[in-house]
Amino acid sequence: MSTINSQYVNLENARIHYLESGPTNSVSVLFLHGASFSAQTWQEIGSLQLLAKRGYRAIAVDIPGYGLSQRISVSSFSFLLELLNIFHLHQPILVSPSMSGGYSLPFVINHPDKLSGLVAISPVGIKRFQDELEGIKLPILGIWGSNDRIVPITQADLLLKLMPNSQKIILNNAGHACYMKATEEFHQHLIDFIEDCTNYTNFIK
Repeated sequence: MSTINSQYVNLENARIHYLESGPTNSVSVLFLHGASFSAQTWQEIGSLQLLAKRGYRAIAVDIPGYGLSQRISVSSFSFLLELLNIFHLHQPILVSPSMSGGYSLPFVINHPDKLSGLVAISPVGIKRFQDELEGIKLPILGIWGSNDRIVPITQADLLLKLMPNSQKIILNNAGHACYMKATEEFHQHLIDFIEDCTNYTNFIK
């Protein structure tokens, strides 16, 4: 059983909570969360344990004002930039469901070179940021539930159209938080994507 450490960092005079598991000198995966969830969600469904077992470093962060994290005034993409520096993350893979698209998509627009890939789980904001996202070559895995009533699957198709290095996965009989319903299938696609991104990053070096 992999140890999961619950810790805090100080950012903008606020305490930001996160969970971490796995070796620090390995390929890193940074998990954000949706509005109804927290870093704890990724522990509850076994994502942190699975990645650590596979030899990856997994970090799940409570977004400011959610979970155990205090609010901060810094912009969304600056928050992620600060986290990458604090955690010494070199080109991690970012997992971003739902509401956290407000953090991940601006970050991808401003700092695509600082990530190895993005797992976009029906994130909000695709339409809003479509002009800036167009043509960015970062590897993207778009994951949607077939029964998503909040961010329609047409947004996944828009993501594919905008970003040339993207792919789409539909999890059947799953809703907006599709990773909660089809967890095993989600994990398999996540592992495959991490391996693909790692191989891709090594290839272009």
